[in-house]
Amino acid sequence: MKEKTTKVLYYIFLVLFSLLMLFSGIASLIAALSGDAVANKVIIDLGYPVYVNIILGTAKILGVIALIVPGFRTIKEWAYAGFTFDILGATFSFGLNGDGIIAMVSMLPFVLLLFLTYLFYKKSSKFKK
Repeated sequence: MKEKTTKVLYYIFLVLFSLLMLFSGIASLIAALSGDAVANKVIIDLGYPVYVNIILGTAKILGVIALIVPGFRTIKEWAYAGFTFDILGATFSFGLNGDGIIAMVSMLPFVLLLFLTYLFYKKSSKFKK
């Protein structure tokens, strides 16, 4: 694959993934800080305390910043690892909570987008800057 194609695909996947995680992080913070039972229903149904939304929301926003700021390769790697733990943790939380295989499979697009973003990040970082 050509350098330009690789970089374009990387930025497309990065923007999509970053927007998804940013939206998720902001929604988590709003839900936790509002104290609204409806907004916190998912986290409560999974058996987690509401303050976990504050931790996850903050981590997601910081992770997105780490991904989009140029440089800082080690921090980017940690951000990708954190997002992997977050998405796989959510997937297995749904499955182990009794929500079934459908809930777990519904997380597949997130896993796929994370994988593609990371794959093209590694490919594009091999090219000279």
